[in-house]
Amino acid sequence: MSVWLVENWWALWLTLFLLFAVVEMLTLDLFFIMLGGGALAGLVADFAGADLWLQIIAFCVVSLLMIGFVRPVALKHLHKGPADQRSNIERLIGESALVMEAVSETGGLVKIGGDVWSARSESGVLAPGQPAVVSAIEGATAIVAPQPESAIQ
Repeated sequence: MSVWLVENWWALWLTLFLLFAVVEMLTLDLFFIMLGGGALAGLVADFAGADLWLQIIAFCVVSLLMIGFVRPVALKHLHKGPADQRSNIERLIGESALVMEAVSETGGLVKIGGDVWSARSESGVLAPGQPAVVSAIEGATAIVAPQPESAIQ
């Protein structure tokens, strides 16, 4: 096995690349994929007939260059967009809700969009059919308040 590996370093570089790709899929921080790029450089160097020490140098240089120059640009483009752009649960705050089952400080049900959520009221009891506004999300519970009269049309 070790004789085969010494003659076929490309298998190690390919395995290393695949390992870095899997770890990148789990972490999603654009670091390990840069190391994977270095492993591909080592693979290319092996196919070009370079000695092992040159393959390792290619791996190190390409990895460092990608971490230093490509990763910051990629992260900048990844996070492009308005800083106040809301996503996931944050986008529900401020949305209107319809009370499905009486909501009090201890519990109840509301419909937000097309989904039914467990809910608690900020103040008083909200009757079924009454419109409300989502003011916060705590776990899987929407905190709602009565919708202001001026907003009801």
